[in-house]
Amino acid sequence: MRGILYSTILGCLPLLNLSAQTGPADTILVNGRVITGDTRDSVVEALAIRDNKVLAVGRRADIEKLRGAATKTIDLKGRTATPGLIDTHIHFQEVDNIYAVDLSESRSIADSLEKIRAAVAGAKPGEWIRGGRWDEGKYSDKRYLLASDIDKIAPNNPVWMIHTTGHYGVANAAALKLAHIDETTKNPPSGTIDHDGNGKPTGVLKEGAAFGMVTRLIPRYSHEQMRAGLLKMIADVNKEGMTGVKAASISPEDWELYQELRKEDKISVHLFAIWAGGNTTASTAETLKRIQALPHPPAALHDDVLINGGVKLMLDGSGGARTAWMIDDWSLNYKDTDVGNKGFPNIVPEVYRQQVKMIHEAGVHVSTHAIGDRAIDWVADTYAQVLKDKPVKGLRHGIIHANVPTDHAIDTMAALQKNYDAGYPELQAPFLWWIGDNYAGNYGVARSLRVVPLKTLLAKGVQFAGGSDFSVTPYAARYGLWSSVARETQNSRYGPTPFGTKEAIDIHNALKSYTRWGAHQIFLDDKTGSLEVGKDADIAVWDRDFYTVPTKDIKDAKCEMTIFRGKVVWNDKSSPIVFQ
Repeated sequence: MRGILYSTILGCLPLLNLSAQTGPADTILVNGRVITGDTRDSVVEALAIRDNKVLAVGRRADIEKLRGAATKTIDLKGRTATPGLIDTHIHFQEVDNIYAVDLSESRSIADSLEKIRAAVAGAKPGEWIRGGRWDEGKYSDKRYLLASDIDKIAPNNPVWMIHTTGHYGVANAAALKLAHIDETTKNPPSGTIDHDGNGKPTGVLKEGAAFGMVTRLIPRYSHEQMRAGLLKMIADVNKEGMTGVKAASISPEDWELYQELRKEDKISVHLFAIWAGGNTTASTAETLKRIQALPHPPAALHDDVLINGGVKLMLDGSGGARTAWMIDDWSLNYKDTDVGNKGFPNIVPEVYRQQVKMIHEAGVHVSTHAIGDRAIDWVADTYAQVLKDKPVKGLRHGIIHANVPTDHAIDTMAALQKNYDAGYPELQAPFLWWIGDNYAGNYGVARSLRVVPLKTLLAKGVQFAGGSDFSVTPYAARYGLWSSVARETQNSRYGPTPFGTKEAIDIHNALKSYTRWGAHQIFLDDKTGSLEVGKDADIAVWDRDFYTVPTKDIKDAKCEMTIFRGKVVWNDKSSPIVFQ
């Protein structure tokens, strides 16, 4: 079929072939700008869809020739369409947003206590109160929420409030008593129980080994509650122009729920799931059995909506809790030093290497949580070793977070990507904004300038993918686009840009990290991530053009329509854009 000549912001490009499909388009998008996200970063006038795939992109006049009697039209009315955005690290569930106390907007201890007080008022004596997403980096009090604070308003209810990072939280006295945590309780391996000057537990418990002593006592959500939380999550990411996610640390129960909704055709994102691998070789072996019982990448996928993706391992802790595994001591308040605290690994390092070896030799993808520079080095070197021992291309092993990679780690990632298609950072630029005031204080002056070093990664030839780590930060990918360019904190506790701007990238590369590069990390390069002929019609329509608006306006972009595999899954009722 004859090609269509199409234009970009840079001028004319060679002919682009239409799909081999015959017949008219089902839908055409016209009267706006279409950022295709292809390798040339082309921007065109219009797009055609047939059988849920992109049929053609190009000039409006040529796209109009594909119109048939039944063709529907989406008049963009000057808006800008992009590929649907992809989050490559998200905890894909909003059950807590429905049924728990949300402290994410609290700006003081008093604010948080008022929200907890309201939950206590509606609870029976002895009933658990759960919630969280508090952040001392946002508090005017500049300190942790403590058991002594909560005890004043909840003397008769056990309370657990997880921090926004998910790596620490606070239990009140009633919860500590049920968990048998007192002055005599020792720190578990890979976890800490904070104490005051008199040796009494403050209620702050860091890492799962410690707070699991409390959380295992909290009644689990029902199947219907989990279902409601997942349906809300799917709908909410669609409202933000998102059509792909890499769901982290899933359990067998999560997978069963995903399958249930998939059978009902209620999943409107590409859902690439990575299973929690645990911290022992035995737990990893069990996870591998589940994965290998089903189709999984890199083999050809029979379903590009629900994907049995691989394994997640968690080598270290948190930048917020100062538990991530570092080469040098953590800082306390941007300048002072947390003497003797270099964090710690959550998995015995040599055991971690055995786990990765098992996963790699099974031909399964693995992504590893590594925040501290020492942890990132260990992950990169482990990948290099297993790939040297068994050279396999295309498993795309990832490094989740990779906050402060050393030069050695970056160079190793570059070599792994070039030689084996592995070693990809899956980063969260929104950390700089949402928990940036916390992060800057903990990393200190010098290291803060290396946090999320996007520009250096690009300069070294390292491809990376973006994400939110929701519920650590809000799930909207537009925040990640903005943070990649602006690198600003929310409250400017240490100035608006304690992370500097030398590691900022332009919006063109930021968008790649949430589209084409993200698609790579969910093994869907040929299905999504760009608006090219033959790919799924995964499209987001925005009220502004990311490529032309001032940086400050990126964060507040509004998605007015989202299309997933050719179907409109979100249309803002207040938008003039309609599907006709």
